Amino acid sequence: MASRSEGARVLITGGGGFTGRYVQSALAAAGYRPVDAEGTGVRFDLRDRASIEAVLRATAPQYLIHLAAVSFVGHQDATEFYAVNSVGTTNLLDAVASSGLGLQRLIVASSANVYGNATVEPIREDTAAAPANHYAASKLAMEAMVRTYSNRLPILITRPFNYTGVGQTAHFLVPKLVEHFAQRRAVVELGNLDVVRDFSDVRAVAEAYVRLLAAEVPGGVTNLCSGIGQSLRWVVEQLSELSGHRIEVRVNQALVRASEVHRLVGSATIMRAALGELPFCDFRETLKWMLDARTAT
Repeated sequence: MASRSEGARVLITGGGGFTGRYVQSALAAAGYRPVDAEGTGVRFDLRDRASIEAVLRATAPQYLIHLAAVSFVGHQDATEFYAVNSVGTTNLLDAVASSGLGLQRLIVASSANVYGNATVEPIREDTAAAPANHYAASKLAMEAMVRTYSNRLPILITRPFNYTGVGQTAHFLVPKLVEHFAQRRAVVELGNLDVVRDFSDVRAVAEAYVRLLAAEVPGGVTNLCSGIGQSLRWVVEQLSELSGHRIEVRVNQALVRASEVHRLVGSATIMRAALGELPFCDFRETLKWMLDARTAT
């Protein structure tokens, strides 16, 4: 893999975002040359094909990792999910297909949210999709469009489950909790404490993206997950133990989504077979990392 990666340019959409920054670091450590699409000095907008073409000409990548998206499920403008996640990704693939670049691998980040309230556990890649919100529906629509390019481009789709780490903004749930415990606040308002998620560390996810550039994945779709489910209540308990601080949890019904996905736990079988063991550490260690970093600031 080292010989393939030596100096190879990897264009990353969303490279300056939370995930993108970790992916850039992991790529550089593996010998690749990461290039942030939004940091090239050329205007980049997924809604404008001409700007995408200009960035492709300016960077001439050998690989592309597409992370850019409207990713906060609670985003207020539903049309933005589709304009960026669905139509924007189609613009990107259309521009790449017409560019003549000859990419060696194009990775498109979807989401485990496409599974919705699946009735099986763990959720495998062949589990029927049942999106329960606009974010998930936009990602599923994106996947459908991506597949129409699979005979022209070396595409791989990932479905990451929940992951977090230092640097994720506090409007996401786990960073919000970490901030409350680090500041030793008396009260935190949450929604449903009994939702279960397959939580992972962003550093493991970033390493997975690097390995996927050279890996073969049957069916072209893989979950990115730990395979372990934990409730939100468990996360609160771990942060309480790690910080030595007790906090009053008040359930705010306004934070309970009508389309709540109650359990989302993935199967990591395909991922592990393709990539080997990844640093999907005990999530308590991730929480400690985040708490230590937040307390130090």
